Amino acid sequence: HKNPGDLWMVVDGDVYDVSKFAKVHPGGAQILEEYGGKDVTTDFYEMHRKDVLTKYSKLKVGRMEGAPAPAPHVPGEITAIPFAELPAFQGQNSPYYNESHRRLAQAVRAFVQTELEPIAEAADLAGEYPELELRQKLGGAGLLAIGMGPGPQLKFAKSMGIPIPGDVDPDSFDYFHELLRHQEIARLGRPGFVDSLGAGWGISAPAVFHFGSDEMRKKVGSQLLKGDKWSALAISEPFAGSDVAALRCTADKTEDGKHYIVNGIKKWITEGMYSDYFVTAVRTGKTGTPKDLSMLLVERGPGLDTKQIKTTYSTCCGTAMVIMKDVKVPVENLMGKEGRGFLQVMYNFNHERWLIATNLIGQARAAVSDTFMWARQRKIFGKTLIEQPVIRNKLASAAASLESLTALLETVTYDMCKTKGGAVGERLAAPIALLKYQTTRSSWKIADECVQICGGRGITRTGMGAKVEGFKNYVKYAAVYGGSEEIL
Repeated sequence: HKNPGDLWMVVDGDVYDVSKFAKVHPGGAQILEEYGGKDVTTDFYEMHRKDVLTKYSKLKVGRMEGAPAPAPHVPGEITAIPFAELPAFQGQNSPYYNESHRRLAQAVRAFVQTELEPIAEAADLAGEYPELELRQKLGGAGLLAIGMGPGPQLKFAKSMGIPIPGDVDPDSFDYFHELLRHQEIARLGRPGFVDSLGAGWGISAPAVFHFGSDEMRKKVGSQLLKGDKWSALAISEPFAGSDVAALRCTADKTEDGKHYIVNGIKKWITEGMYSDYFVTAVRTGKTGTPKDLSMLLVERGPGLDTKQIKTTYSTCCGTAMVIMKDVKVPVENLMGKEGRGFLQVMYNFNHERWLIATNLIGQARAAVSDTFMWARQRKIFGKTLIEQPVIRNKLASAAASLESLTALLETVTYDMCKTKGGAVGERLAAPIALLKYQTTRSSWKIADECVQICGGRGITRTGMGAKVEGFKNYVKYAAVYGGSEEIL
């Protein structure tokens, strides 16, 4: 930093040359010019997250002489940041987790930090669908297989050379392992991007293994587990959302009995824009009762068209309107038996609702921990935010709600582990519905507290408040899909 136009500055003992970067700095060049040639560590952390340094590491040109060695970063490590981890990972005595859960959590977190965090913001803001290569990485790392919970797909995946993160034994894998998988990805805090990594896949692929024929599980199931193909759940319609029995999409058999001809419109289908298969609820009977409904696996092809629906969050998750006009589907793609579709949808709902609550609580944890860090960094009226009593009260309120939800989630998850049939047990329908209801109601309160503490940053899609802004938007998604609060 010795020539006109040079802009070198120090953060945490590292020296960065931002001379050329100043021209594209989101805040403009002027603010960088004010800080050129100085140690800006304190000022930097009032404006940015630490991962900004990772993103722009190529700008680092050296380190200050005498500066202490930086603490090494180990991908996947458990942190000591308040509320950033499950209480069980920060000293709480818990009966729910053992060493295998910690190993899995750290393995998934390492994947998230190395493969997903570097691209999350850009993909979310640009609305770009995930590339096939990324979906195959998810499959190859075992993140798709474990996203379905305990089941035979785990051994099937291992037989294809797909590992279980943390080297967990398929016979020991439980719903707490699955919970950790979902929350580690949810902590990215960008709900559109998070949902693009398997929200639609995760509520449709299980149906292939639960209701599909042996041939379907072998062929389609293997494609889905590897990420070579993608699936979405096609239930909701413009005419029927939570009222599943009112759907109008029809499937009529051809005269030779070899195919169904499917006609109808499905709406708000997560990941529909880039899915290859659609697990589709259709009307095969004409009695006017739920027994008219059946489930078909509809492959993308002639007569099936998808159109992007723009909702509150990013288009990168491919929320679609799916239009089926005279789509020809082999009768072999019937999932289970005709007339069982309504029961199959209800069967699927328990796990889906638990999954929604799990994801939302994961995003809540990311929002609360970021808010806590912001309150410790931000100075106002001569004090940090956290020194202000009103801010401490809001943080306490958000944290209390978060940990109460975590305790409820763990209780229900334990019940799932010990109940015959797991999440799909009939008795669990009410506890899981209440979990989802309480999670969405309480999360609205958590989001409100976090946004108020973060101020303008809490409603900005980039920077320190990005995870808070994303969580605030996602709360209403979770309150509506998988069965709205009023329907539950």
